[in-house]
Amino acid sequence: MSQVNVYTDGSALGNPGPGGYGIVMMAGKHYKEIKEGFRHTTNNRMELLSVIIALEMLKKPGYKVRIFSDSKYVVDSVEKKWVFGWVKKNFKGKKNADLWKRFLEIYPKHQVEFIWVKGHAGNKYNEVCDQLAVAAANDSKSHTVDQGYEDSQKEEKGLF
Repeated sequence: MSQVNVYTDGSALGNPGPGGYGIVMMAGKHYKEIKEGFRHTTNNRMELLSVIIALEMLKKPGYKVRIFSDSKYVVDSVEKKWVFGWVKKNFKGKKNADLWKRFLEIYPKHQVEFIWVKGHAGNKYNEVCDQLAVAAANDSKSHTVDQGYEDSQKEEKGLF
């Protein structure tokens, strides 16, 4: 089983506001940086989406994956098994259900371990991810739509 180390971070300017995520993936001599920006989203969505994208990037199942994240929201939701209780209640009253469902589709395909790291504390790859996420959030020319977030806002406002 191959070992992959993944660092992730998310950003939302204004929270909610323009956002982005940053990912650094490392396995042996392989190194990859990934970022993407969105026109309107939240920090928690970007933190979670960065983990999902990283896991989806793995070309075949069965990797041993260590995910380093400064998001207590993501790390605790999985490590403390809260998300699995949310499934039983069909995510009633939970935000980001669309992303949590997507996460739960990819998560069992690998042996995933989450490691919380303190943000903005000098961890080299966490800092790189933060820079990628902020750059993606600031790059309005390349923003895409976070459809799940925008749809949830329409629902809250009663537009459909």
